[in-house]
Amino acid sequence: MGTDTTNALAEAARSAGHAPSIANSQPWHWRVRGDTLELSSDTSRQLASFDPVGRLLMLSCGAALHHARVALAAWGWRVDVDRMPDQQRLELLARLTITGRIPVTPAAARLLETTLVRRTDRRPVMDEVISAKTIDEVRGAAEAEHAWLHVLRSDDVLDLATASAQAAEVEEFDPQWRAELQYWSGGAREEGLGVPGSAIPQERPQTTVSNLDYGRGGELPVQTGHDRAAIYAILYGGDESEYGWLRGGEALSAAWLAATELGLSLTPLSATVQVPGTRQTLRRLLAQLGEPYLVLRLGVPDTTTPAPPSTPRLAPDKVVENVDAL
Repeated sequence: MGTDTTNALAEAARSAGHAPSIANSQPWHWRVRGDTLELSSDTSRQLASFDPVGRLLMLSCGAALHHARVALAAWGWRVDVDRMPDQQRLELLARLTITGRIPVTPAAARLLETTLVRRTDRRPVMDEVISAKTIDEVRGAAEAEHAWLHVLRSDDVLDLATASAQAAEVEEFDPQWRAELQYWSGGAREEGLGVPGSAIPQERPQTTVSNLDYGRGGELPVQTGHDRAAIYAILYGGDESEYGWLRGGEALSAAWLAATELGLSLTPLSATVQVPGTRQTLRRLLAQLGEPYLVLRLGVPDTTTPAPPSTPRLAPDKVVENVDAL
C-alpha cells in the first residue's frame, strides 16, 4: 500500500498522544514501518512508587492504542491488531497492520474529534441525575472493548469511600510516593509531561469518595459541591495479566470518549486499585466476578466555573519513531 499507509500510521500514533495516562506520564513509544505500527511501553516514564507493578502503565498504553484505532477508523483504514505479539519482547504491547479500506461513518469521524476535547475534570460534578440509559451507553462502550463496568449502589459507595480513605492514608505515609507525586504534579519537569497546576483544584473538593490529594492547591477554581448525584463504577476485566490490563485501557478510553460525547465528566480514581488491602475491597464489591482495573466517577460537569484546559503533551518526535523516514 506504500506511502499513504505509512503516513496514516504515523499520524495515528501522533493522534494517540491525546490519550489519558497516569499522571500524564505518556509511557508509550510508537514505531512505524511500512503498513505496520508497533506500540511498546516506555518504562523510563513509569511511576516507580505510584505504580510499581506497571498496572496503570498498561492501562495508559491501552488507552493510547484505542485512540490510534479511533484515528485510523475515522480516516477509513481497516486495521488488524495483534496484542502482546511476542513473548520474547514483553515491552511490545501491540502491532497494528493496515489491511485495506473501510467506509468512514459520521460516528467514527465524531469520535476522533472527541479525542481532542476529552479532559480530566477533578472538580465536583453538578447535582443532576444521570439517566440509566446514559450509563448503559457508557457501559456498552467499555464492553465493546472486552471489559465491564459495575455501577455501585449507594451502600457500596460508602464502602468505596472508606477504602479510598484507607488507601490515601497508606500512600501518604510513604515518603517516596509523596516525592514522586510532587514531581509529577504542578511545578516543573520535562516539557509536555505531568499534571499542571491549571488542572489541579485550588482546594481539595469535599466529596464522598476522596480524590487524590496533591499536597498543594492548584489554579483550577472549585465551587462548593459534594458529588451527591455522581455515579461511581468499577472498570474490571477477567484477569490481571498484562493483556487484560491493556484491554482495560482500551475500554477506559472507549468509555471516556462515550461519556464525553454524552456530556458527562469521567474522572479516574486509582488509589484503591494500587493498595493491596483496598483492592480486596473492590473485589468484594465486584462479588469476585473479575479483577478491578480502575474506579470511575461519572457526573454532569460543573458549568459555573471554567473547565480545565487540556494538559500538555510530549512532542511527537519523543514518542513516535518512523523507520521509513530515517
